[in-house]
Amino acid sequence: MSVHPAISGLPLVLGGNVFDFTADVDTSFAILDRFYEAGGRMVDTAQGYSVWVPGHVGGESEAVIGQWLTSRGVRADMRIHTKTGMNGDPGDLEPGKVAAELEKSLERLQTDYVDLYYAHRDDVQTPQDEVAEGFNALVLDGKVRELGASNYDAARLGAIHALALANGQRPFTVLQNEYNLVERDAFGADLQQLCIEKGIAMLPWFGLAAGFLTGKYRSRDDLAKHNRGSSIERFFDKGLTILPVLDDVAAETGASLAAVSLAWLARQPGITAPIASASRPDQLDVQFEAIALTLSDDQIARLTAAGA
Repeated sequence: MSVHPAISGLPLVLGGNVFDFTADVDTSFAILDRFYEAGGRMVDTAQGYSVWVPGHVGGESEAVIGQWLTSRGVRADMRIHTKTGMNGDPGDLEPGKVAAELEKSLERLQTDYVDLYYAHRDDVQTPQDEVAEGFNALVLDGKVRELGASNYDAARLGAIHALALANGQRPFTVLQNEYNLVERDAFGADLQQLCIEKGIAMLPWFGLAAGFLTGKYRSRDDLAKHNRGSSIERFFDKGLTILPVLDDVAAETGASLAAVSLAWLARQPGITAPIASASRPDQLDVQFEAIALTLSDDQIARLTAAGA
């Protein structure tokens, strides 16, 4: 992990998608404080967070993180990850637009560099050589330390990685795709093998399947009781087949279902650190529990088979 400047501290990435959304500013500060005090150093956000909230325009999460970094004086300690092009619109990864959007992110984050800058979604309209050149220029300017791709498939990631290397440019060396016990299609065998062979660190998002893997959603009535029910619907049917095995392993280890899920994730080939968010400081306990949890090979195999 030391080869990636964007990766430091605990093998956990704190998801910033909830900041100034389900966690207000004061609560967000409390979450960040507790994460930092426990040794957490990686925080993930995006310029698009949280544009889905009525009245928000995007960048709200970055602004909260920037305020926290400045007020606590800890910028040098942290590894701040952000992204551009959340919607994957044509031209989102055009070099001029990427550079302009980075400047906005830097202003909100109250910093002159980010440790990891992602292409949030692939842009098939902009030629890949232009994308690679544009991102590399940001590294040369000292405004970005490391480059990542999010929501890419194996063919496109492999192509732009090879192209950058062939041209003496900094390649994407981090991947952020969805991956968890329930949903594994976005990090299939071909992409997993590519990451292992090329030394690309995978930091999966939705490690707890939007909260389904906490175990609190066991019926459709449960979905209706919680404000994230609609986002969990797509995990529900397949997830119900995984919960019994997850229950068994949790009982065997004495750990929470969420900690077991994250511990399984951390053991998967190519995975460097899971991304998980928290809407309250106490919800970080699950992440810290997962770090200390060691699952047996048999437990890993049973969980893997349950979701296959």
